[in-house]
Amino acid sequence: MKRRFIALTLALTTVLAFTGCGSSQSKKEGKSEEKKLVISTWGLNEDKLKENVFKPFEEKHNVKIVLETGNNSERLTKLKNNPNSEVDLMYLAESFSEQGAEEGLFDKVDYSKVTNSEKVNAKAKSIIESGYGPAYTLNRIAIAYNPKKTGFEIKSWKDLWKPELKGKIAIPDITTTFGPAMVYIAGIKADVDVKKDKGEAAFKQLEALKPNVVKTYSKSSDLTNMFASGEIVAAVTADFVYGNISKVAPDVKYVNPTEGAFINFNTINIAKNSKNKELALEFINYALSEEVQSRTAKGLGESPVNVDVKLSTEESKNLTYGDVIEKSNTIDYKFVNPLMKDWIDKWNRILN
Repeated sequence: MKRRFIALTLALTTVLAFTGCGSSQSKKEGKSEEKKLVISTWGLNEDKLKENVFKPFEEKHNVKIVLETGNNSERLTKLKNNPNSEVDLMYLAESFSEQGAEEGLFDKVDYSKVTNSEKVNAKAKSIIESGYGPAYTLNRIAIAYNPKKTGFEIKSWKDLWKPELKGKIAIPDITTTFGPAMVYIAGIKADVDVKKDKGEAAFKQLEALKPNVVKTYSKSSDLTNMFASGEIVAAVTADFVYGNISKVAPDVKYVNPTEGAFINFNTINIAKNSKNKELALEFINYALSEEVQSRTAKGLGESPVNVDVKLSTEESKNLTYGDVIEKSNTIDYKFVNPLMKDWIDKWNRILN
């Protein structure tokens, strides 16, 4: 009896030991199944991005999203210097994504696997036609001004040249996201398409604008203080900046000039040497979905490109949405990027 009890105990111990090993092994295997997706982005609103975009994707696909943050130039340069980095996806402003594509840093996208790309607005489709990563949001540059201090209504880009605005306006520096748009705007004043003369007539108009310019700004946050102090009465600025300006200077209006605002698209691209391209495609499709685009519009203030997203007047008041998109202009960075070195030199001689 005693021998039988000992044998049974040994057998049970052996079974439990193997069961324990199996359980431990299963845990290890389960843990190893979690994938990693490295996303390079700006690092703005990280908590809201995690809540509205990244966390739901992680849970659905059993993946850990790791962020690499920095500004457009820093991150693109880093990828260029180390194309074999772990980065899978890169968020960039349109001019920088065009540069990355030209330098062979990104992979072309198989849009048959990104079905939500069929839902983007007509202007955003031009990004898709290049074959590289799509635009997932957009913003625009227009005019913020205080009508009580200008003494007249600003309706046209050409109004910025009026002598009444001498020493009273701010414009974005040429090296910022919307800097090249200032050359296009000056081309409107010159009545010459910048593509016809590579901006020659536009730069003559920028020189004529100089007496009106207090500051060529690199940080849009500077505008808030300048409007609040009365240092400026008008500025060429982005839609996402106006919300902060209006808080400190409630009399300031934001107007789309009669010739149309200028659009910038923010894009998502797949790094050429990503080892997770299928998962990256799934993420892009997810980012373009009506569900995610609605969440980011309402939670992060990002203008949607998906035409199925419906926003109220209140929800869309500071966004580039609806008819505003159709009436706005785009910038051809295939044309602009090769000219930027020359444009920066001219700009610095004239305005800085």
